Amino acid sequence: MYLALLVIFLHCSELYAQERVFTFNTVEIKVQPSVKVKNGAPMSIICRADISRKNDFQLRHNFTIFKDRKLVFTIASDKGEAQYGIPVARSSETGEYECTVEAGGKTKSSNSLHVWVTGMTKPILTAEKKEVLEGEVVKLRCELPEEVPPLYFFFRKIKMNSTPKEKHVFELHRNFHTVEFSVEEGDNILHFDCFARRYVNFELETSEPSNRTLVTVKEPFIKPTLNAKPSNNITEGDRIQFECSTVVARMRDIEIILQKNKTILNSVRDEKLLKYSAVATLEDSGEYLCKVEQGRASKTTKLNIVVAELFPKPVLSASAVKLDENKELTLSCSISGFRKANFSILRKNSSGDIWLKNFRNLTMKVHVNDTGSYICKAEVKGIVKESKPVKINVYAPVSKPTLSVVSGLPEVVLGKPLQLICRSVMGTPPITFTFYKGNEVKKTVVNDTYATFWDEDIGQNDKGGYKCDARNNHSSGMKTSNVLNITVIVPIRNASLGSNPYGEVEDGSETAFLCSVKEGSWPIHFKIFRKTDHEVLLYETSENADRILWRKEAMSREDTGTYYCMASNRANVHVKSHPITISVILAAWQKGVIAAFVLIPIAGAIALALWWFLFKKKTAKRPSVEMSGSALAANLTSEKLTRQNNDGDYYSGSGYIEDGENHMKSTDENKGPDLESAEVEYTEVEVSTLDPHRAPVQKGTETVYSEIRKANNDSVESRHSRIQGPRDAT
Repeated sequence: MYLALLVIFLHCSELYAQERVFTFNTVEIKVQPSVKVKNGAPMSIICRADISRKNDFQLRHNFTIFKDRKLVFTIASDKGEAQYGIPVARSSETGEYECTVEAGGKTKSSNSLHVWVTGMTKPILTAEKKEVLEGEVVKLRCELPEEVPPLYFFFRKIKMNSTPKEKHVFELHRNFHTVEFSVEEGDNILHFDCFARRYVNFELETSEPSNRTLVTVKEPFIKPTLNAKPSNNITEGDRIQFECSTVVARMRDIEIILQKNKTILNSVRDEKLLKYSAVATLEDSGEYLCKVEQGRASKTTKLNIVVAELFPKPVLSASAVKLDENKELTLSCSISGFRKANFSILRKNSSGDIWLKNFRNLTMKVHVNDTGSYICKAEVKGIVKESKPVKINVYAPVSKPTLSVVSGLPEVVLGKPLQLICRSVMGTPPITFTFYKGNEVKKTVVNDTYATFWDEDIGQNDKGGYKCDARNNHSSGMKTSNVLNITVIVPIRNASLGSNPYGEVEDGSETAFLCSVKEGSWPIHFKIFRKTDHEVLLYETSENADRILWRKEAMSREDTGTYYCMASNRANVHVKSHPITISVILAAWQKGVIAAFVLIPIAGAIALALWWFLFKKKTAKRPSVEMSGSALAANLTSEKLTRQNNDGDYYSGSGYIEDGENHMKSTDENKGPDLESAEVEYTEVEVSTLDPHRAPVQKGTETVYSEIRKANNDSVESRHSRIQGPRDAT
């Protein structure tokens, strides 16, 4: 039974679920009355869900409204629409709105909608005090409680019959700001207000002005009174007295100041009255200012004073302003239309004027030290006036100038500029110097005691002929220097070095070195160097010539190396020649000694080899030829040995050697016609090879043919032997 009920329940649930099929078509959001709402007006945010159902059934909706992604409203309803009402819209409601609907486990959101609440609320202005004193400050606070920052605040101070003073400030984090306005002299009834601005969607919005706040101002003291006695018809020499006074509510920290042209003449503190007096002069004419200060409060009063001239300034005249020394100078002081005065004549000085005479006229003999500015003073009724200064110049004559080269010596290197200086030891400046080259004026300079001149056009044959003259304002006129001639130094050019012999020099022989230059002024300084591992100075001299010859008497192997010379003169240009190479070789007698020591052992060795060769040949002939050694020795006429090889021919025997030919020839002075008819015998002999160190090595068997000729009388026996090896023997 229970099982049947469970099956029925599950079946019914499945049927119920099949009947609750739905889908979201759209979710929309809108604003009433429009997306642009005026500040203070009502507005509504409406969210509507469009849903399709398979069957007609009740569906529960959860509506959520967001502003700038922040939750501002939520509600659950069976209806497909929800409304978020705002009775009074403020600018803070401006933003991006979005609606989300959830139903039956499904959720869908609308597109975002921008709502702009235009306009701003009216600011509220409050003042810290309603009544202030001059010099104090008014502290104001402007607030927009329903607005959100950032905001621009503007404060205005409004005074009757004047342009409002304004202050503005940017507030980033708060919807209020405070400022201070100072209360100035003349402020009595003040009004203040404020307004605000901000940018929304790149558009500037401005609020209406705030409430106007009234602030009354009290004076801490009244405007000061400034008087002068006498008040008019003031003449130089009269005593004038100033009085400045005020009425003060509170005496503490009050100060009275009297000024003329920003110069403070007198001041008092914590008093109501200031007095100041002085003897009037023409310079005392002008505007006077009395100022009363207490804290920040300040009030001023002005008074204009005119002082009449008692007498004009004196005038100083001079008999001459430019004089030669020891001449007379007369100074006269006078006042136009006024003769009764006390006169004095003075000379100006940085440490104080120097009194000369208490009289209107002064005559004196002047010296150079009397050059300076002179004035005169006139006094009437205690008023002293000073004339304009008169400049007096006393001149001493110039001395004869001297002309010289700045570098010292009267010479110049060709191609370099020449600097001259003209100097006059005596003479009152300024002095005018004129330079001449020949008769041509080159330069004029005005200076105190000397002048310089550059001549950059110097030729090789230029002698100069320079002179200068000097003059000043002395009546003696111009003085001229002596003529200055200069020497033009030609720099060294193209140095060369040669030697005799050149290249190879025998040990112990003399070598001559010649160093010469192509161009250069004398004297010339020559140096000869040898360079091996380091440079060695061998010879040094100065000559009035363009070449020098140096002889080195005995050269040695240590003198082998590279040689060069260097030349210079007063132009300080050092010119180096191209190097030459010298090799020191053996002398002829040294070669002979070496040859003797080498060739004598070689000749001895050759002689020994030849003896050994002949000895072996004789030993080989004894077994095959029947004749006594003594007979063969007595009848021997000639013997010739010839050996041919790829390296050359070697000859030995009783003949002689001719230079340049590789053959040996034997002769016999006793040879006669009977030798032609002598009998010839041929004998084969075994011959050993020569010493390999003295002659070419031969291989194989060599055949020796011996000819024995017998004379008819059997008294003469001759033998000719030839040794021949194969031509391809090595």
